[in-house]
Amino acid sequence: MSKTIKKSFYDKLTFIKFIEAHKRAADGKYQKREVLKFEMDLETNITTLIYKIKNKTYHMGKYREFYVYEPKKRLIKSLPYIDRVVHQWYVEEFIKPFFIPRFIKDTYACIDDRGAHKAVERMQHYLRLMKRKYDSYYVLKCDIRKYFYSINKDILFNILKKKISDKELLLFTRLLIYDNDDSDTGIPIGNYTSQYFANIYLNELDHFVKDKLKIKYYIRYMDDFVLLLKTKEEAKEYMNIIIKFLEEKLKLKLNNKSKYYKSNMGVDFCGYRIYETHRLLRKRSKNKIKKLIKKWNKFYDIDTLNYKSVLLRWNSWRGHAMHANTYNLRKKYLNKVKFKNYLEIE
Repeated sequence: MSKTIKKSFYDKLTFIKFIEAHKRAADGKYQKREVLKFEMDLETNITTLIYKIKNKTYHMGKYREFYVYEPKKRLIKSLPYIDRVVHQWYVEEFIKPFFIPRFIKDTYACIDDRGAHKAVERMQHYLRLMKRKYDSYYVLKCDIRKYFYSINKDILFNILKKKISDKELLLFTRLLIYDNDDSDTGIPIGNYTSQYFANIYLNELDHFVKDKLKIKYYIRYMDDFVLLLKTKEEAKEYMNIIIKFLEEKLKLKLNNKSKYYKSNMGVDFCGYRIYETHRLLRKRSKNKIKKLIKKWNKFYDIDTLNYKSVLLRWNSWRGHAMHANTYNLRKKYLNKVKFKNYLEIE
């Protein structure tokens, strides 16, 4: 594999590639007005879009902003549909094929065939290995303070620049990072590019920890990462080294929840409390489903329940819960549902 992305920008700037990008962007959203509108004159819209990119007159549209409150309050920025097609094209044609193969094996967010459950399985595997080797050991658990809002755009661009020798692609990358936003820091939560840019940004930390510090048991899921270490002294030392690296190289800070502690407390990671012998659901997940069941039962009593929506939410929670030791817990919550016969019963 080439060390840098060489002249390929115009080779990928084709009608077929953008049709493919549109299909991915529209997946599950074909009934939405902006998707239908784009499809009504699909050939013209894509041809015009390619023309604008070639002639450097393309600029991203205005963001639609809204807040989500799970698991915490976050500002989400959503681009017009045509820009989401562009982001699909850029990520699939340039970022995924070139950057993801350069990630370490133990980073799991937004990567095909990995994900949160694979991260949890690997974490438990590493806990068991440490238990066999040392019996008692230490966990260094960290995450980044306001990560997406803190990413420095100049640093991000320079990281990408090291790997992109195609001048046209580099210009377009600059446009995606800086266009439509005057601030020096922060990338929008909600952009398809943002999750990959965020992963590339902390790939610098991954290789520092693995290649320079030679830490064997290290796992990252986006801005949440864990090191397993032999002693308290090691944990303290490496925490200080990582703090310095993040501040000096990436202009990031750890949040106040970052800490090191004895392994018998388990590891709070990707929605579970993980131990060598078992996994538990986090309290937040249990509280969330209890509130939902209470709400569903109220709607059931007044005959306004959306059964299809409930089934989707229940199966989603149940699928998550099944990756922990929760058989009795799942039965307990199912029994609280007044219409439980409608839900899938194990």
